[in-house]
Amino acid sequence: MPLNADAETWLRFVLTPLSCRIRLKLLREFGSPQAVLESRVGRLQDMLEPKLAMMLADAGCRSEWAELASHLAWLSEPGNRLLTLADAAYPASLLDLPDAPAVLFIKGDPAWLSRPALALVGSRQATPQGLENAEAFASNLSQAGYTVISGMAAGIDAAAHTGGLAGAGSTVAVVGTGLDRVYPASNRQLAHRIVECGAMVSEFPLGYPPKAEHFPRRNRLIAALGLGCLVVEATLGSGSLITARQAADLGREVFAIPGSIHSPQSKGCHRLIKEGAKLVESAQDIHDELSAPLLPGLKPVALKQRNNEDPILLQMGWDPVDLDTLSTRTGTGADVLGAVLLTLELDGLIAVLPGGRYQRKG
Repeated sequence: MPLNADAETWLRFVLTPLSCRIRLKLLREFGSPQAVLESRVGRLQDMLEPKLAMMLADAGCRSEWAELASHLAWLSEPGNRLLTLADAAYPASLLDLPDAPAVLFIKGDPAWLSRPALALVGSRQATPQGLENAEAFASNLSQAGYTVISGMAAGIDAAAHTGGLAGAGSTVAVVGTGLDRVYPASNRQLAHRIVECGAMVSEFPLGYPPKAEHFPRRNRLIAALGLGCLVVEATLGSGSLITARQAADLGREVFAIPGSIHSPQSKGCHRLIKEGAKLVESAQDIHDELSAPLLPGLKPVALKQRNNEDPILLQMGWDPVDLDTLSTRTGTGADVLGAVLLTLELDGLIAVLPGGRYQRKG
């Protein structure tokens, strides 16, 4: 892409290690990154620690700077974009944050960041049913025109992006690393698809690794970009609960899918529901609550449910069950039951869990 004349100035500003709040404070005081960089060190020291003031002053005139050169080279590649607070395309929803990032690094089409969207998050160690629910909800919502926002993690996030790619609303991945990395590496192929049909976004410069402290910062962007936040599965200690609470603090709607009372992956959703999140059973429930203007001619569709009256499934119920327990319930020998369960698995009606257990899928 042709480089914006101000791109280098913004990069010099954000490649200096300052917090988002301090950057915003400097922009309010000086009016632009160029004015900040051209300011006298003495004036900068009125607002910053002396070491940071010196670093910022140096950033404005530094000539040999390999990190700056690598970012400018990255921006010259097709599909890469630097979106700044001064750009009209900067998503207005992020301005609700007290620590909105001064710039966003983007691979793909930045227009996806300003369309009606829903954040969809959940556990990395998701159950088969949770993965199916995430993909189905995301697909339904994307078909209706909502852009699905998630964090590119394994588990629910990856399923949400996959479902989002299936519809007209597509998907946006907000990541906790620089955009020259894909984390986890297992999502590399998914990342390529997202760049082609949606967008990947980061506030972190190139080269930033996947550190634990980066992900809460990523999560606040996920929460802010959506009209609401849907939690599919989460343990009580899940970072998804933090994202949901950040969304609530920003005035966004929070939704949660209930699950088995015995499943640790459902306890976080149940906690959110007790705290006021809206229990949802279909994508239609979410659209009814948001009532967002969507793409012309598209209507939300309810999550499809299988209607299967197989006696084995009826006896299985919805919680995980082992072979011996199911044999006792059904009065069927283990050998015969094993063959039936294999058929049900191949038909996509049940999932095999660790420890020799089985669970019915929705």
